[in-house]
Amino acid sequence: MLSIRPMLVTACLLLLSIPALAADLSPVGTWKTIDDKTGQAKAIVQITESNGVLEGKILKVLKSDTGPHPICSKCDGERHNKPVEGMTFVWGLTRDGDTWEGGRILDPKTGKIYKAKMQVIDGGEKLKVRGYIGFSWLGRTQVWHRYHAPAPAPVEAKPAAAVTTAMPAPAASATTHGMNAEPDNGMRH
Repeated sequence: MLSIRPMLVTACLLLLSIPALAADLSPVGTWKTIDDKTGQAKAIVQITESNGVLEGKILKVLKSDTGPHPICSKCDGERHNKPVEGMTFVWGLTRDGDTWEGGRILDPKTGKIYKAKMQVIDGGEKLKVRGYIGFSWLGRTQVWHRYHAPAPAPVEAKPAAAVTTAMPAPAASATTHGMNAEPDNGMRH
């Protein structure tokens, strides 16, 4: 006869793992953007969620036609001529099932703002990002890769430096300097 206890334990473990699986299917995290035309990595970005709304910032530009620290020269308003690194370029997306939509995405190269849609794919390791005008079928799609920062290089332990204790020099005797060894209390003898 089968015991119900092992089945209950297994069921509980499965239920407890569901939130962990759902967290992996969230766009929240750090991503490496991949250019849909060249296939090259362009930037490291971070997507955050606040009150059910997604926002994305560019952490580091990896490849730019204008140098290592590009500015958004074609952007309008407050973003005009501002550094691309640190710039909010995705905002306003809200969840609709397994898709995030209803927000906007900025292309810093052109300064254009598009409607945006995102969906986590491949078990949480990729993010399908679509920018479009008007209808979703009028746009471009990029597939970003979840960014796992490289572990810092191990630091080689150095031997501890020898500690030397300096002994204070002996106090000079007051008589050696032609002074009276008695304390001066302001009164003359």
